[in-house]
Amino acid sequence: MLADKEMPITAITECFPITRTAVNKHLHVLSDAGLVSSQKVGRETRYKLQPEPLVELKQWLAFFEQYWDQRLSALKEWVEADNDSQ
Repeated sequence: MLADKEMPITAITECFPITRTAVNKHLHVLSDAGLVSSQKVGRETRYKLQPEPLVELKQWLAFFEQYWDQRLSALKEWVEADNDSQ
């Protein structure tokens, strides 16, 4: 939701079946992680996505992707070989 635009907490809360307090707690966790930023505009607080930490995570995961592909291929071969022998 926040990828395209900044949103006030009231609009964010309307999208979830939880209380405003719960949404606010989640937003604080995301803010502490550097994934969203907040800005006071009048009486409301607006939140905006900060995607930079996600790009860093994607790069880190991409490094290990080759190993997972190899392991999953090996697992597939093992499972299929085990089924063939039964």
